[in-house]
Amino acid sequence: MTSNRGIISRGDNNHFSNIALGNNAQASATTPQLSTPPATEADARWDLGIVTILSEELRSVIDELKLRRHKKPSGLHFYQGEHTAPGTTLRLVATQTQSQGQRSTMAALENLRRHYNPRLWALVGVGGGIHDDHARIGNVIVSTEVVYYENRRINPLGDIRRRGEHRQAPAQVVHAVNAYFTDHGTPARINGQLTAHAGDHYEVYPGVIGSGEAVIADRASDIRTYLATYNEKILAVDMEAGGLSQYWQENSVDGAANPGWVVIRGVSDNADEEKGHSHHELAARNAAHVLSRLLPYLF
Repeated sequence: MTSNRGIISRGDNNHFSNIALGNNAQASATTPQLSTPPATEADARWDLGIVTILSEELRSVIDELKLRRHKKPSGLHFYQGEHTAPGTTLRLVATQTQSQGQRSTMAALENLRRHYNPRLWALVGVGGGIHDDHARIGNVIVSTEVVYYENRRINPLGDIRRRGEHRQAPAQVVHAVNAYFTDHGTPARINGQLTAHAGDHYEVYPGVIGSGEAVIADRASDIRTYLATYNEKILAVDMEAGGLSQYWQENSVDGAANPGWVVIRGVSDNADEEKGHSHHELAARNAAHVLSRLLPYLF
């Protein structure tokens, strides 16, 4: 209980509550209620949050994992479902970024964290292959390592020095991916997940992803040259994995458990002059299928 003898107001837009005016007036002071995010799903933590970029990628994940659309009051659309793995039932949610690139990916991850708080992130979709043997069109690259290649110093006379940032997923995710390849071989093998390619065989490799802001359609690109010399195990390139690994690292300072992450890229082109969209659906469906095969190892 507090005694009040008056009140002072300075400036505009003042707000008062629990007010008593005059001599001997009294008011009961209460602790202000802090607002909390309206995220019912986060109270019961979800297992896997999946980020896709293209519509073909999201559709492939929806079909493979039997997800259903769910619209939030805020207007955001997510795709939810359950997946039965040995000894457990997993709760899965997928979303699509607004656009290509690292920044939109980080925003999508934040939306998933705010509404679902998943235990693991998966970036699933298509990428450009830069390894002639392992990254053929339709093959799938499973990555727990990302090299972000955009940081660079530009010196006089066109001398450009790139400075790669190399990040690795948490140890438990690396062990899970290693266990998958131990059981299925390196490369693991899958059938094509597109009807027209159902009789074709494709390979699944562990490898490093090179990630930046460029759509690479030139075999002689200086980016390809740099990545080949930086780490010969870089098998494919994309425009989002750097954002995923950066988001994870910057959230590692939080006291709460930070989700692990994995990147799964179906090869849709060879990052050369023949780059196009004709193999997007095949690559996306193969990647979604590999995700479903990895789930028993990741959880």
